[in-house]
Amino acid sequence: MKKTSSEAILNEELQTFNWNDVDVYPSFSICDSLETKDDKTACFTEVLTNHILKYLENDSIVVTKDVNETIYLHFQVSETGVLSLSDVKLDSLIVQEIPNLENLIHSSLDSLPKIFPATKRGQQVKTEFELPIIIQAN
Repeated sequence: MKKTSSEAILNEELQTFNWNDVDVYPSFSICDSLETKDDKTACFTEVLTNHILKYLENDSIVVTKDVNETIYLHFQVSETGVLSLSDVKLDSLIVQEIPNLENLIHSSLDSLPKIFPATKRGQQVKTEFELPIIIQAN
């Protein structure tokens, strides 16, 4: 799929770094004590994933068919540590069974702990990343 020129220009303007281009990834304070970049990244994604899943569990989702699907969440973390959900890729079964899933995920982000932005050469930078989450409901 080719990007339109306006999309390409917008993406260049955003100057968003991907995970591999930064010196320090976005982080939660709970991950600060970890030493390596890989451990900190794993901690960040685990805290974020667990937070979203716990929020969904508390919502008592009712389904008519068993759901065991992976959804893909595209996030952006601003230079100031603001996390935003830029895209959600859902399977049609999930859309059918849990039509409000995207809204629930957006709502779950409101209660996240403070995020510290990624840095590159000492400067706080914007990053984006994809987070796969397995949704199971029966």
